[in-house]
Amino acid sequence: MNLSYWEIKSWLTSIDFTIVGSGIVGLNCALQLKYRYPNSKILILEKGILPQGASTKNAGFACFGSLSEIIDDLKHHSEIEVLELIKKRIDGLQLLRKTLGDNAIDYQNLGGYELFLDSDESLYKSCVEKLEDINQFLYPLFNTEVFAFKENNFGFKNIKSKYCFNPFEGQIDTGKMMDSLLNKVQSLGIKIINHCIVESFSEHVDTVKLKTNHFTFTTKKLFIATNGFAKQLDIATVQPARAQVLITKPIENLPIKGTFHLEEGYYYFRNIDNRILLGGGRNLDFKTEETTEFGETELIQNKLEDLLKTTILPDTTFEIDHRWSGIMGVGKQKKPIVKQVSNNVFCGVRLGGMGVAIGSSIGKSLADLID
Repeated sequence: MNLSYWEIKSWLTSIDFTIVGSGIVGLNCALQLKYRYPNSKILILEKGILPQGASTKNAGFACFGSLSEIIDDLKHHSEIEVLELIKKRIDGLQLLRKTLGDNAIDYQNLGGYELFLDSDESLYKSCVEKLEDINQFLYPLFNTEVFAFKENNFGFKNIKSKYCFNPFEGQIDTGKMMDSLLNKVQSLGIKIINHCIVESFSEHVDTVKLKTNHFTFTTKKLFIATNGFAKQLDIATVQPARAQVLITKPIENLPIKGTFHLEEGYYYFRNIDNRILLGGGRNLDFKTEETTEFGETELIQNKLEDLLKTTILPDTTFEIDHRWSGIMGVGKQKKPIVKQVSNNVFCGVRLGGMGVAIGSSIGKSLADLID
């Protein structure tokens, strides 16, 4: 495509910082760069018509990990590593709320719940036995006990009579959050070009040359914030993970309020606008869900509907209104990758399904890599 003189001059000349990805990480990186370098020219490139990946497709959980997730993390990470991960999630959520304000993201502190299916006897028993240890483990971060078991009073069926409650968990409106974040970034004069795919880049002494599906240009510094799509730009330690979601039509007098986790967080649901939003199920077919292709599968969608019918809304008539999917970035380790790739290239990726919690702080840390 041949660009005009005006297009080249206004959008693609004298670029100080280029960010690939207009999700939570990319936008927060842009904000931090603008605060530090107010006279800089910043360009964000986004492959989708909206922030692609997971930033506009997630469930809107303002959480830091359920009891069973933390127990499982301690099997694969040291205590110091897990405590650092949880602290980053708490700090990231606080930064998100401070940056945009609770009203703008519709933050609601309704608490979080972990349910245990009747068939999950060993998982339930493990959580009961380790409850006190985990509360003690988390005490330095909260100065109080975090988890407690309570009686099931939401009418759920086929689960243990008690679930685990966490009063510190909240929820946000994902759409409002991203709309507010985009408005804030653009109000500072930061430019965003949508439907623009970075096909390759090459580094020179003090610049980086980018080739997109529409044009080629140079920038002084390049920041990769594409998370689940990072592998396409040769960040090989990030594995894409598709998350499938559905939402019901409005349900009159819906009594369910809060965020809910099942099966070590592989299933999750919440209330929103008198509806139930339910997602997860990639544990049914990990290999198929290791993809950057958006879409839904019959296997997982049928399982989600079955959970609604048998467990979440067993005595309520409901209809499915929408189905969608998002692409996360995961890996063998849950610690995000925030590093300098080369002299003028940096990346902030592998958020491990915790984008809402840590996206703001990862974006800030990414920008802070510049001296």
